[in-house]
Amino acid sequence: MLAIFKNGLVNPPKELNSPSSLDASGRIKRTEETLKDFLASHPTNGFSIGFGDKALLAYAPPQSPLMANKSLFCGVNEMYCIFLGSLDNLSNLNKQYGLSKGGNEAMFVIEAYRTLRDRSPIPAHQVLQDLEGSFGFVIYDHKTGTVFAALGDKRLNLYWGIADDGSVMISDNVDLIKASCRKSFAPFPAGCMYHCERGLMSYEHPMNKMKAMPRIDSEGVMCGAYFIIDKFSKINSMPRVGSEANWPTWFEQS
Repeated sequence: MLAIFKNGLVNPPKELNSPSSLDASGRIKRTEETLKDFLASHPTNGFSIGFGDKALLAYAPPQSPLMANKSLFCGVNEMYCIFLGSLDNLSNLNKQYGLSKGGNEAMFVIEAYRTLRDRSPIPAHQVLQDLEGSFGFVIYDHKTGTVFAALGDKRLNLYWGIADDGSVMISDNVDLIKASCRKSFAPFPAGCMYHCERGLMSYEHPMNKMKAMPRIDSEGVMCGAYFIIDKFSKINSMPRVGSEANWPTWFEQS
């Protein structure tokens, strides 16, 4: 999968940008070229969706539907989700949210996001804590211009980076990220979520702030920082839980 967000739609942590990218040798690919590479590597089943000058989403279903870690795409009412992995408690989650038994993980994630967006009394970190299994996903809400991404445990890999034109890229294929971001990329931190308005935070430890850690590659070159939980730095207050609590105020109060 590949997601590209342009024109300031996503404001990533400044530490993700490596000054070494300016000095890196070799030709850097434009994001459009990297998108073409992704589609060329999946000539029979890959596709992409563009949203004007805001975003691009590219997806290819897995070659075998029997793979343990699924890859899914779903779009509902201008909300789009690419989901990686599987949820062990999907049946219970679908029942909890009033979804059909046949709904897949991507459908559930969109519904959970919509519930959070439309004044849910449940904090976002609690929703993610309730997910059992191995998962990673990217949501783009075209109607509101919102980007939301999360990664569960370390059984799955997700990467993000800043391209030469300032676009933010997210993919499970590190080579696609490197092609356009050079050294300005890093693994997306496990147990964390990112919202385009309020930034990166840990959903496993929501009271703790995140800390950027320097990252050096095998060539001794400084790359985009990796982020870990800062055990000694706390968030001032936790969000309210009640009828007035909703998605935007949850991030504001965090």
